[in-house]
Amino acid sequence: MPTPTAPPRSLQVFTTAQGSPQRLALTATLPLGSGAQPPEGDVSVFVNPALRFQTLLGIGGAVTDAAAEVFAKLSPAKQDELLKAYFDPAQGLGYSLLRTTIHSSDFSSASYTYVNNGDAALASFDIAPDRRYRLPLLQRALKTAAAGGGSVTTFASPWSAPAWMKDNANMLQGGKLLPQYAGAWALYFTKFIRAYEKEGVPIWGITVQNEPMAKQTWESMIFTAEEERDFLKNHLGPTMQREGLGDRKIIVWDHNRDLITHRAHTILGDPEAAPYVWGVGFHWYETWAGGEPMHRNVAAVHEAYPKVNLLLTEATVERFDPARLQWWPNAERYGSQMIADFNSGAVGWTDWNILLDERGGPNHVGNFCFAPVHADTKTGELTYTPSFAYLGHFSKFIRPGAQRVSAVSSRSTLQTTAFVNPQGPTGRQLAVVVMNSGDAAVSYRLQIGAQEVALTIPAHAIQTIAG
Repeated sequence: MPTPTAPPRSLQVFTTAQGSPQRLALTATLPLGSGAQPPEGDVSVFVNPALRFQTLLGIGGAVTDAAAEVFAKLSPAKQDELLKAYFDPAQGLGYSLLRTTIHSSDFSSASYTYVNNGDAALASFDIAPDRRYRLPLLQRALKTAAAGGGSVTTFASPWSAPAWMKDNANMLQGGKLLPQYAGAWALYFTKFIRAYEKEGVPIWGITVQNEPMAKQTWESMIFTAEEERDFLKNHLGPTMQREGLGDRKIIVWDHNRDLITHRAHTILGDPEAAPYVWGVGFHWYETWAGGEPMHRNVAAVHEAYPKVNLLLTEATVERFDPARLQWWPNAERYGSQMIADFNSGAVGWTDWNILLDERGGPNHVGNFCFAPVHADTKTGELTYTPSFAYLGHFSKFIRPGAQRVSAVSSRSTLQTTAFVNPQGPTGRQLAVVVMNSGDAAVSYRLQIGAQEVALTIPAHAIQTIAG
């Protein structure tokens, strides 16, 4: 067990609450006193920094074509503002994880690939479409993070192979990869990585296929569990190794929590496929069929394969409605699910588009969604939603390399998770996130080891307590 972190002498409390103009605001600095057995009637949050779990990879979002196209329409001042708001560790949220797409997705203005039709040798491969908007934004994001002393891990996902590689001859509407193009499609990944790195954007890892069980009206491609396993072990994994990219991470599944255990058992139970797998990615959209988020399935995979990493690779609030830009339940969805995913073993959490326009796009099939920040392309103004602040209560205070520690609430009125940073922001190592989604303020005792402090969290609020 690691050496326990020295107990903090004081705590800083940062709060975001509905009805208050302050977000991520320092609302208290409190000394810690000696702890005592809490009465049964009190609400308590218990943190034990000596009990360590997974190590954090990062927290962040996605640079899509849509985000980059909207960003390009902003004034230079607004561009700088947005970059600092997301990527500066001191002045902003300190995003440390980014996802991008391999050619187009629904959040592009049109479908496109990097090769000419029928070019199985990939001789025409060229990422020229990305040089106009997407690569400049990625480059500036990495530079902004580095200037503030941070760093960003970038991974990429495909939504579909080129239409001519598929049995439905269409990038949209699902379809499957034709067997004769499996080798070419695997090589396509490596050419993408090489091309991006030549542009100064290191690609840390890839996912095999975005949402491989969804036939969508946009770019999509179906892989059953067995098909993904076989593509990985027979084509993608060996090709990455042969091309000198065996150190890049490969993430399987990259779809909702509902079917995650079946996919994990099928791929990780295969001795030839499993060695290529760094982790299992998942999304939060299983609620489309009714019911609650299935965090217990993430925990089941973690229990079965404790050495395999779990990563939330995409989450967004669907069905954009401009009347709900400041709708608090959107933010609480983020807070609640991030806490539950981290407590289930996730090593990172990746939001979807970092920026969208006043319609929740652009999106070439009308699949408009929310982002933490929206730009009005007519006025050039930026709107920061409550979700932006809720994400910041994690990303700003829980940094890459942090270890999750034991944190539980004595009552269901509060949700909590906690991490210890290797080198804490502003010198503070411990970060405890507490969320209250109820209609009344809650007074609670925060016990950290043998010490404690009395706190109150407003109704519909989130707090990060740093110590």
